[in-house]
Amino acid sequence: MKSAPLTLSLLFSIDLEEFYPAKPGRDPRSSLLEGLVERYLDLLKRHQTRATFFVVGEVARKFPGLLRKIADAGHELGCHGDRHLTLDQFNPETFAADLRANRAAVESAAGIRVHGFRAPLLSLTARCAWAHAVLAREGFTYSSSVLPAANPLFGWPDFGAAPCRQDGVWEIPVTVSKFFGLGPLPLFSGTYFRVLPWWLVRQRLPVSRSPLPLISYFHPYDIDRDQPWTIHAGVRGNLPMNALLFFRRGSLPRRIAGLLRACPQGNTYSEYIKRQCLTL
Repeated sequence: MKSAPLTLSLLFSIDLEEFYPAKPGRDPRSSLLEGLVERYLDLLKRHQTRATFFVVGEVARKFPGLLRKIADAGHELGCHGDRHLTLDQFNPETFAADLRANRAAVESAAGIRVHGFRAPLLSLTARCAWAHAVLAREGFTYSSSVLPAANPLFGWPDFGAAPCRQDGVWEIPVTVSKFFGLGPLPLFSGTYFRVLPWWLVRQRLPVSRSPLPLISYFHPYDIDRDQPWTIHAGVRGNLPMNALLFFRRGSLPRRIAGLLRACPQGNTYSEYIKRQCLTL
């Protein structure tokens, strides 16, 4: 495992997916995905930040115009699974097939080449380490699929915080930080960032003291304050965890604006790799 030369950078990303209900076929309302993504695009434009959108194949086929709009705004597109299934549901052969379908859908919609991947629910763990070799064989440059900490769902506590090369592909793990003796936790992303008080999270920003990139990711539903209650399939029936997915959604755009002001050096993943000369 080879460590990479690093300089400080914010890697802001959106996992472009629908809020999947637990019961197949249940659609609590028509999709508002396009409007939610437009809000993110406006926010990123105001702060002159380029981001990476990891896109589910189903979404790419349903909203090709949205993907073109994201790409035309200068943002990067990556893969997030063709059907938003966690890696523990695949073997190397079925995962490769899913990657090909996902990549074809994104590239066909946007007309650009895809280089990166994020596993749904950060489900790339030590038990699924074979995924890196599959990604390399399929021509991917990088992945950002590892949560380097213990977690009720998925985590790889022994992976380490630094980007490193794994079986021919660069893995850029999500940023984690200890919080009042708890953790480490992904404080700068998703539910943790939304639920915890901003002033406390702001104190934990590693900007002034860490050479590692700050990895921050969110979802369209994170800012959807009007969504009716439903169960996210990814929480596997954990009702308290599901409740947290709805908490403080209205405050997230303001919090993200604070994060972008605090970390103005925002790059896409591919830009970061090029600037750090992380080559295969």
